[in-house]
Amino acid sequence: MNHKIPFNRPFIAGKELYYIAQAVQSGHIAGDGRFTKLCQKWLEERFGVDKALLTHSCTAALEMAALLSDIQPGDEVIMPAFTFVSTANAFVLRSAKIRFVEIRPDTLNIDENLIEAAVTEKTKAIVPVHYAGVACEMDKISEIADRHSLIVIEDAAQGVNATYKGRYLGTLGHLAAFSFHETKNFISGEGGALLINDRRFCERAEIIREKGSDRAKFFRGQVDKYTWVDIGSSYLPSEIIAAFLYAQLEEAEVITHKRWEIFERYHSAFAPWQAQGALRLPQWPAECRHNAHMYYLILPTQKLRDGLIAHLKSKDIMAVFHYVPLHTSPMGRKWSASNDELPITQDLSSRLVRLPCYFELTEAEQERVIEATIEFLKFTIDETD
Repeated sequence: MNHKIPFNRPFIAGKELYYIAQAVQSGHIAGDGRFTKLCQKWLEERFGVDKALLTHSCTAALEMAALLSDIQPGDEVIMPAFTFVSTANAFVLRSAKIRFVEIRPDTLNIDENLIEAAVTEKTKAIVPVHYAGVACEMDKISEIADRHSLIVIEDAAQGVNATYKGRYLGTLGHLAAFSFHETKNFISGEGGALLINDRRFCERAEIIREKGSDRAKFFRGQVDKYTWVDIGSSYLPSEIIAAFLYAQLEEAEVITHKRWEIFERYHSAFAPWQAQGALRLPQWPAECRHNAHMYYLILPTQKLRDGLIAHLKSKDIMAVFHYVPLHTSPMGRKWSASNDELPITQDLSSRLVRLPCYFELTEAEQERVIEATIEFLKFTIDETD
């Protein structure tokens, strides 16, 4: 009898448990200890950013970005509706309105050609979301932002270690947010990071992250006591999370190459079915190197998408759909600055299914997923004929 194949499975890549033991034995498992500093240094050196600050989630990093951008009630922020709730929540918490923009049919990223029309005198920031680890068209987005004096905040939750024209995602905006949630490429259970590419934000970011205090200056000996100097919150992860993450970052290349292998195996297996019009595969521009964060299929109809999910479940294979577009949600309608229908977003989100794609997915398990999917596709094509 076949075992169940989950949609995702957390994994150990190297010295995670050893480093956690080291953190505990050090007598310091609160935030900003040795492993937090090691992770931040790794991120800064690997990606070439001015500053990286580990957070307890990508949500926390986005909230910090909203604070650093000085979002005020009534300000507007541009983003796609095809994204996770945290992308919008970070700014709604500051009482901003969200102006949702349509996505591109190929990459499912925000359509850069529609952004400028969404800019108003109230616009404060643009938040491109790099869906599935494929870069948004950042050169054009940055040009628009420069013209209108807007802040660019990359939601690179899914984009760690992916590139755009040879540059790493997370280094292309003023600020960026990474995720190390257990469903991401490099994991720590929960976890994230704020990347800062504009030095004017560095000092205040440290303060906001430390509950609005200048505690970081105190530990560096720059002040003789620390006090409350700004708004902020507790955005630090514990050393246990940082220790787990550091072991993952040490194995970043091994993890990335394994995910590429999984991605390519799916891509090759399903290419003939795209040629027959039975489904559509992921697409990415030539100048973008994706990180194999996920593998998805787009079926011809929502009924077929739901049918495939049900068929896989009957074979003990867990596949899932993705975001319910935010502009259709109760909070999305409440905080939206416009009432656009966004037909491309609604259409593609209703037909997309994500297949299991994680570091410890074996070739045998993946072959089961492929065979079960093809079994469904054959059946539907026979039915149509």
